Amino acid sequence: MRVENCFIAVDGVGERTERKLWEAGVTDWDAFAEAGSLPVGDSRAASIESFIDRARPRLEDGDVGFFADRLPSASHWRFYENFRPNTCFFDIETTGLSKHRDRVTTVSFHQGDETETLVAGDDLTREAIAARLDRADLLVSFNGARFDVPFLETSFDLTIDTPHLDLMYPCKRAGLTGGLKAIERELGIGREEAGVDGREAVRLWHAYEGGDEAALETLIRYNRDDTRNLAVLGDRVATRLDSEVFGTFR
Repeated sequence: MRVENCFIAVDGVGERTERKLWEAGVTDWDAFAEAGSLPVGDSRAASIESFIDRARPRLEDGDVGFFADRLPSASHWRFYENFRPNTCFFDIETTGLSKHRDRVTTVSFHQGDETETLVAGDDLTREAIAARLDRADLLVSFNGARFDVPFLETSFDLTIDTPHLDLMYPCKRAGLTGGLKAIERELGIGREEAGVDGREAVRLWHAYEGGDEAALETLIRYNRDDTRNLAVLGDRVATRLDSEVFGTFR
């Protein structure tokens, strides 16, 4: 599904009205412009037309924020396909759960075909994080809205305002519950470091601090698995929700 198929970003248009438009064959912005008759009143039609006129140049400019501000948060997956080419999937590892007491140990970014990991005490700096996040149109994480983003902002005095899709919420809408690893297992998404979890990641960091270089290599592979698998998961969930919400109208 693409954002051009969406009408719920228009003030006064909910999913019921949007569905009426789709059922009438008005399945995207072009179809709206070409429709001879519409299943909505003149006032609402004028609002939709005005929105489309404003939205087209914003889409051409890659302005994800415009759509993130206007679509309900539970529906942010709808613009994923549009901005997928310049999306940065990211994940952090820490020494614990407190953003005030614990430290970020590694941060991995996956964008395009490249995956990069920053490591505390080496290249993990405020400037390095900001540079990698700022060059993306859209950020994607799993539970990042509640954990990764606040942790990074507090630890590195950052303000992360790039539009952000937290896959935990579209996963729930798609009937996929539990943590990232449980969802990966349900979908058959594999890992290079299949035996590592969050607790083991903490142990690996402490082992590295004690001089075990191999422990860091394992931690990096684990963190990179997270970000690469987010790309696979994002594609799978967007496809599933597209089929459930819009598939019958194609």
